Amino acid sequence: MATTSIIKPIKCKAAVSRAGGEPLQIEEVVVAPPQAYEVRIKIICTSLCHTDVTFWRMKEGPMAAHPIIFGHEAVGTIESIGENVDEFKVGDLVVPTFMAQCNECIDCASERSNMCSKLAFQIGHGMPRYGTTRFADAKGEPVNHFLCISSFSEYTVVDVAHVTKVDPVISPEKACLLSCGVTTGVGAAWKVAGVETGSTVAIFGLGSVGLAVAEGCRLRGASRIIGIDLNPDKFELGKNFGVTEFVNPSELGERSVSEVIIEMTKGGANYCFECIGLASVMNDAFKSSRKGLGKTIILGVEMHGAPLCLESYDILNGKSVMGSLFGGIKAKNDIPTLVNKYLNKELELDKFITHEVNFNEINKAFDLLHEGKSLRCIIWMDK
Repeated sequence: MATTSIIKPIKCKAAVSRAGGEPLQIEEVVVAPPQAYEVRIKIICTSLCHTDVTFWRMKEGPMAAHPIIFGHEAVGTIESIGENVDEFKVGDLVVPTFMAQCNECIDCASERSNMCSKLAFQIGHGMPRYGTTRFADAKGEPVNHFLCISSFSEYTVVDVAHVTKVDPVISPEKACLLSCGVTTGVGAAWKVAGVETGSTVAIFGLGSVGLAVAEGCRLRGASRIIGIDLNPDKFELGKNFGVTEFVNPSELGERSVSEVIIEMTKGGANYCFECIGLASVMNDAFKSSRKGLGKTIILGVEMHGAPLCLESYDILNGKSVMGSLFGGIKAKNDIPTLVNKYLNKELELDKFITHEVNFNEINKAFDLLHEGKSLRCIIWMDK
């Protein structure tokens, strides 16, 4: 087993963000050897998530930590391992995840939580155990990490709690999708909501995560999957992921979305999923859920920081609201299950990939997402 004393730094290409909202720059960086409880990963491919774009746009404040290497949805192989790493070996196919699973804390031991308390979720700019960076630019200046992953680099260093081994039978681009977005949506239906066979669900926002929720609800046997979106093109797209009915809020006249959903479902949906990140839409979703048993699952982060205000009477009537971070998924336990579902032709992944580009074209992936043309754009390092 290699140790950090004989592992050398690696020079490689990375897409570095130097200023908020500016195109990423392909630069040579130095990636340090992994320290204890860390592995260095050779990235095969990565993809662009809305979270990357949100933080890339930031021009000031503590979260605008330029220079920084974004990217958190990826797949790669273990290139080297640090001390105290027994779970992986060089050559393993792995997916990094922004949520940790240490398998030591009380929360990792619980079936009810995916919030590791030893390595709590944070938007830090260094390694989770040490707070230091493993990246330096050509001048020797430090470059910050993003969400403990930084996959917009040919090589990256990740804590073992943020890494999951997957079956090498799965193709890399499909495994990449399970690193964040698809897992977040499918997990929300599976692990958080526990959607039941014959259920009626309403999904607010049919972006990539919303469509992944639809796919999860289809897998769970939902009989009606109602998609709500302002883009009429999303209905035909949504059918590919199990959406059975479509509501466009701009075409309802004086009627509210919740009124229409309650009428369509004769009392409200069993499960409502908010996948946009607006308090007003969260309220619409809650109002659209059924009295006595309706669950509203919130996946979107409120983009303006607005509070969510609900009628206490509705809570007393049996409605509930649940938050869903990474779909309630425990990566090391659940991602291998999703891989098997894909290999067994139960879980659809292929339809999420709408574009593929080479690493040198990474800024094109940003353009495609901004233009609303892309669900997931696979960014290949060597292809």
